[in-house]
Amino acid sequence: MSPTQLENSWFEVLKQEFEQPYMKTLKLFLAEQKSLGKTIYPDSENVFSALNSTPLSQVKVVILGQDPYHGPQQAHGLCFSVKKGVAAPPSLKNIFKELHNDLGCVVPGHGNLHEWSQQGVLLLNSVLTVNQAQAGSHQGKGWEIFTDKIIAELNHHHKNIVYLLWGTYAQKKGACIDDTNNLILKSVHPSPLSAYRGFFGCHHFSKCNTYLKQHQKEEINWQLAF
Repeated sequence: MSPTQLENSWFEVLKQEFEQPYMKTLKLFLAEQKSLGKTIYPDSENVFSALNSTPLSQVKVVILGQDPYHGPQQAHGLCFSVKKGVAAPPSLKNIFKELHNDLGCVVPGHGNLHEWSQQGVLLLNSVLTVNQAQAGSHQGKGWEIFTDKIIAELNHHHKNIVYLLWGTYAQKKGACIDDTNNLILKSVHPSPLSAYRGFFGCHHFSKCNTYLKQHQKEEINWQLAF
C-alpha cells in the first residue's frame, strides 16, 4: 500500500497522509492480518480503485459507502459495485430498481459500476479493506481518517458536487461536507432491511442530474451498458 499506487491528482493531495502515524499503524495492521492467513478484500491493486477511476478534478458526484463486500470475487474498490460475472448483492439490486423507477434505466446484466466512476462519480467506501466473511473487520483501524481527508480535499478544491448519503453511517461520515456549496441528498440505506422506508421513491438520481445541469455540468448517464 503506497501513494505511488494513486492517480496523480490524488497523489498530490494525499501523499503526506502515508507518512502520518495512523497510516503507519494501519499498514502494520494489514500486514498482521496477512501474516495470520486472513484473506483481505479487495485485492491490493484495487484498494484505491475509486480514486484511480475518478481523478480529483473530475469529481461531480460522490456516493459514500461503508465497507467493501466481504464475499469472494465481489469487492473491487468501488462502493456498491461488483465485478462482472458476480451476482449483484441485494443493496445493488435495489439501487437498480430505484434507477428504473426514477429514470427508466433498464436493469443491466451485471453489477460493475465502473462506467459511473469514469463520468465523475466517486464511489468511495469509508473503509477500504475488509477480511473475508468478516463485515466491519477493518473499521477503526485508520481508513476513516484517510477518507475524511479525501472529503476535506473535495471541500477545498471543488464546489457544486452532489453527495448521495444513504443510511445513518454515510450521513455521519458526511457531517464534514460543506453543505453551502454542494448538494447533499440523504435517504435510508438501499439494503432490503430499509429500502422501503424511503430509498425507493427518493429520486436521488434525477435530482442529481437536475442539480448538475443547473450548474453547467454534464449530467450522469446512469444507464449501464450491457
